[in-house]
Amino acid sequence: MQAGAAFRTINGELGRPIQGATVNQLAQRVRDDLEANALYLADGTTQVLLVSCDLVAVPTPTANRARQAMASATGLPEAAIIVTATHTHAGPSVAATCYGKPVDEEYLARLETMLAELAAAAVADPHPVQIGWGQGAARIGYNRRCCWADGTHSMHGQASRPGFTGLEGPDDPSQTGLFVRAMDGRLLAILHSNTSHPTCFYGADFYSADFPGAARGFLRDLFGPIPVLYFNGAFGDIALDPQPMAGFGEAREQKMLRAAHLLCGETLRLLHEAPFAAELPLAHTCTDLTVPVRLPSPERIAAARATLAQVDAGEKIPIWDQLFAFGSIALQEEFGEAGEDVLPIHALRVGGFALVTQPCELFCHFGLNIKRRSPANATAVCGPANGYGGYCPTLEGIIGGGYSGEPILWTRLAPEAGYRIVDTASRLLRDLF
Repeated sequence: MQAGAAFRTINGELGRPIQGATVNQLAQRVRDDLEANALYLADGTTQVLLVSCDLVAVPTPTANRARQAMASATGLPEAAIIVTATHTHAGPSVAATCYGKPVDEEYLARLETMLAELAAAAVADPHPVQIGWGQGAARIGYNRRCCWADGTHSMHGQASRPGFTGLEGPDDPSQTGLFVRAMDGRLLAILHSNTSHPTCFYGADFYSADFPGAARGFLRDLFGPIPVLYFNGAFGDIALDPQPMAGFGEAREQKMLRAAHLLCGETLRLLHEAPFAAELPLAHTCTDLTVPVRLPSPERIAAARATLAQVDAGEKIPIWDQLFAFGSIALQEEFGEAGEDVLPIHALRVGGFALVTQPCELFCHFGLNIKRRSPANATAVCGPANGYGGYCPTLEGIIGGGYSGEPILWTRLAPEAGYRIVDTASRLLRDLF
C-alpha cells in the first residue's frame, strides 16, 4: 500500500457573500482558515484520491470541471477522484439558496485551480504506508424533524408547543476513522467521519470551517501539520442541537467546541486502538444513478412569482416565504425541461473499512440502512460528494412537508431517490467485498 497526502487553504475573499441560507452577510474576516485536505491511496492495481473541502458543497458543474482538471494534473482516471464538502455554512456563497444573494462564480473558478494543484501535490510522491481503521461512537448530531398533530412536519420545533407528536426519524452517533502512517510509525493523514450540520456560525460575518476545522486543529496540535479529512455523514435531518428539547443552552462558540471535542476525542481513541497493516485489500467502484425530480405545481409557481414581486417592490416578506418562493422558481427553471437528475455513487474498500459517497444531504434513515446492509466491519456513508443533489428526504419527510420535505431546487429528488441510493450503494459494496 502506498499513500500521499496534502492540504491547502481555500479561503474566499473578504467582502464577498457568505453561504448561510436565509441570510445575506458579507465576509468581514477569516475566523479560521477554510481548507481542502487530500488523501491518495494506491496498491499497484487500484488508486483513489479523496478530497474534503470546507464548503457547504461543491456544485455539480464545478465538481465535474475540478475533477477533470485534477485528472489532467495527476494522470488519475476522473472516476478515481472523490471531492466532498464538510457542509460548513460559514464559507463562500457557492450554492444558490437565498433570493438576491449571488453565487461567487469567481471563487468557484479559482477553486478548480486550487483543487488541481492540491491533487498534484498529494499524488506527486507516494510512500509505502501502514493503514489502520476503527469504528466507535460520539454523539454530536440529533434528529431535527418534528411532527405535529395536524400531519405537518417542520425542520425545528419544541416539545412544549401544542400538537407535538414526536420526532420524524433517527440519528446516528457512529464514528469511523481511517489512519495512514509511515513505515517508521509517523502519522501522515487522518480521515474521520461523523454526522451533523456544521452550522454553529450560521449568519455570522466571517469565514469558518466550524467544528470540523476545530477538531482538525486539535489533532494537529498533537501530530503536527498533517492532512485531516472530515467526511460528513447522512446529515440531511440532523443538527447539533437536540430536538425538540431546548438544547444545551450554549453560545455558538460553546456548541462548536462541544462537537469538536467529541469528534477529536473519539478519533484519538480509535487511532490508539486501531490495528495497522501494510497490505490490505483496496478496491473502488462507482456508478451514476439517474432519478426523476419533483417539480412544483403551476399554482405554486404563480404564487412564488407573486411573492418575489412583492420582495422586489420593497415589501417586507418573511424570509422563509422568500426562500420557498425562490427555491420553487429555481427548481422549475433548472429542471423543468430535463425532469431528472444524475447522482454519482461511489464505494471504496480499505481492508474491512468501507466508504460510500453520494451527492445529497441524505436523511439519516438511508445512511443507517446502507450501514446495516454493508458487508464491511465498519462503514461510513458520506456526502455531498462529486456534486450537490440537495436534500434527499424519506417518504415521511415528503408527506410531512416543510423545509427539506417540500419540492424546491435543493429538495428536488423524487420520493424513491433515497431508497434507490441505498440499493445502489449496497450492490456496489457487495461487489467490492
